[in-house]
Amino acid sequence: MNKPIRTMAVFCMLLFLALLLNATYVQYINAGSLNDRSDNRRVRDAEFSRKRGAILVDGKPVAQSVPVDDQFKYQRRYPTPLRYAHVTGFFSYIYGATGVESNQNQILSGSDPRLFVNRLVDMVSNTQPEGGSVSLTLDPAAQQAAYDGIQALGPDTQAAVVALEPSTGKVLAMVSNPTYDPNKIATHDLSASQDNYERLIKDPGKPLFNRALQEVYPPGSTFKLVTSAAALESGDYDPDTLVNGQASLRLPGTTTDLPNENGASCGGDKITLTQALMVSCNVAFASVGLDLGAKALEDEAKKFGFGQRYLEGLGGQAVSVFPNDLNEPNTALSAIGQFDVRSSPLQMAQVAATIANGGQGMRPYIVDEVRAPDLSVLDKTSEEEMPDRAMSSTSASLLTQMMVEVVDRGTGTTAQIPGIKVAGKTGTAQSTPSRAPYAWFVSFAPADDPKVAVAVLVQDAGVERDAISGSGLAAPIAKRVMEAVLQP
Repeated sequence: MNKPIRTMAVFCMLLFLALLLNATYVQYINAGSLNDRSDNRRVRDAEFSRKRGAILVDGKPVAQSVPVDDQFKYQRRYPTPLRYAHVTGFFSYIYGATGVESNQNQILSGSDPRLFVNRLVDMVSNTQPEGGSVSLTLDPAAQQAAYDGIQALGPDTQAAVVALEPSTGKVLAMVSNPTYDPNKIATHDLSASQDNYERLIKDPGKPLFNRALQEVYPPGSTFKLVTSAAALESGDYDPDTLVNGQASLRLPGTTTDLPNENGASCGGDKITLTQALMVSCNVAFASVGLDLGAKALEDEAKKFGFGQRYLEGLGGQAVSVFPNDLNEPNTALSAIGQFDVRSSPLQMAQVAATIANGGQGMRPYIVDEVRAPDLSVLDKTSEEEMPDRAMSSTSASLLTQMMVEVVDRGTGTTAQIPGIKVAGKTGTAQSTPSRAPYAWFVSFAPADDPKVAVAVLVQDAGVERDAISGSGLAAPIAKRVMEAVLQP
């Protein structure tokens, strides 16, 4: 063979090898990412033409696929849309998937590797593959109570509720308002789907936005629980330690005075730490924060979950923030949940649940188990502790008793449940001068054997500024949710 022919043969062999390598890369290595592309219409058409698995709460579907007489064969339906919209999300031909529909798409669509045998059987029998089902941890009574509690403030109220089971981390309720109907986006009338989506996007109330976990807000006085935990853990404080209860505190190095909410003292120049929590004394906790120092507050916040993404089974969690490199004035403000401290309702529910669980946080999760189309269990979520213990069981017990005093005799009396001891903390967080404060309430019950921990944020209820308080707006909602979980 002469040299030109040999060169051409080698060149052709290299081209053939490159073709084989490219085909292998596309069909095997890169197949997953290509299938997941939102503009891959072939995959999208195939998904819409098969029976997608159900999303279940207490064994009943909150999202399911039903047969229809059109090109797609199955329509995604949401039987109780407004209550569960921000958890289920939607499954749309145009806009893809959100919520659990997105996070658990592989199992719901039937493409999960654990369903390989099922797909093989479907291929041999020439039948369309089916998706598996996803069971959520939500308690339908708690979810209904959270939804009803917010609606009682008005349908346009901007608010969120998260309830956790302290001993396991199960999410028992997650509601955000304003809400929306995912059926109107999942519809096969693509023109109507587009119109409905655009309307929701332009709505100033941001109904597509899950306020429970996708945004962080100033937690205000509910953060005093973290400051209290840091104080008790330091060994220098106990519930009876006397702290500054004066009407105002001069912030170090400034000419600015930090007042209490009502402008008066908290019951005397010196009050106990328990009294300070009962009446939510700004001066007391700012003084404690200055004494402990910024590093102690930051470390304690991290142990409670600030700065982390930890929710299992649902994407989009915003990271709650405790600022670093604080000077003394900002340390004082941060100790009462102001300055640049930011938290999601999920994070504040985690704070309450951690105290309720003896100081050891559990990793929150919302997917309980997943099943194959034949109902065999593919996976069941196991309980998992958070990496750092937030506080000792002794400190947690002391803080629990302090929180009980808040509900029994302090700012949280509207959360009282007859015959049941409730531990709680109110919060009214300032944001900007141009908008009303945020109303917060976090709690758990029963205080001596916690079954549920709740965080409620009321971002905007359309009421006068003077009528906004954690006790007046948020605590009654938390009470509803706790009662729903604890009902016999």
